[in-house]
Amino acid sequence: MSLPEDLSQFSALVDIIARLRAPDGCPWDRKQTHASLRENLLAECYEVLEALDEGDSTKLRDELGDLLMQIVLHAQIATEAGEFELEDIVENINTKLIHRHPHVFGSKKVEDAEEVIHNWEELKKEEREEDVSMLESVPKSMPALGYAHEIQRRAAWVGFDWEDVDGVIEKLAEEVGEFKQADSQEQRAKEFGDLLFTLANIARRLGIDLEAALREANRRFYRRFTYMEEVCRKKGINFGDLSFDEQNKLWEEAKKKVK
Repeated sequence: MSLPEDLSQFSALVDIIARLRAPDGCPWDRKQTHASLRENLLAECYEVLEALDEGDSTKLRDELGDLLMQIVLHAQIATEAGEFELEDIVENINTKLIHRHPHVFGSKKVEDAEEVIHNWEELKKEEREEDVSMLESVPKSMPALGYAHEIQRRAAWVGFDWEDVDGVIEKLAEEVGEFKQADSQEQRAKEFGDLLFTLANIARRLGIDLEAALREANRRFYRRFTYMEEVCRKKGINFGDLSFDEQNKLWEEAKKKVK
């Protein structure tokens, strides 16, 4: 098979993936299944998120390409198995987008983005079977904090929510008290889960992307800790030999130097 002439075309990617999966293609690609690619797909999603967090458009372009490759590879595997084809994926999402945007493709009028979101939820409700929970379609394999945010968001759309964020913060103080009173490891784990769940609720109410906020906190810790290590290396000191008070003093220095 000759190389596609125009590599900027989506069809070129489809042809390349098909070639990799062909009998005389790549042994690794031919070996893959939907199940074996799960970790690869998740890793590519996280790499896209990292590029977004860093604001690096070149990296984002590259990572979106890697993610798109995963989608086309899954579509090729499904085609070979007679499950569905790439065209079915495209038709399905196009149909869904048109149905969920009647204010663009129909005559419905909306005032703002908030109303669009409300209508979106109502249209999704129409698509569900009557006896299926509105939480059912939230992937249970999502990171736990993201899952908490999404199920709380959906519950809020039907009115199951605090009137204001102050009520949630009061709930957080209540959960902290219950955590302090926990007298077994099992109870502590349960109360700690409730703490995280309440923090996720506060983030949702304040419009904070809690996954992004925690990723940034992790990066800050990483930068500050490596700063402390570098200071110790320059002084010929083993960081682990410092007392906690000495380490904490160095940490305060790192907080001032590294944002």
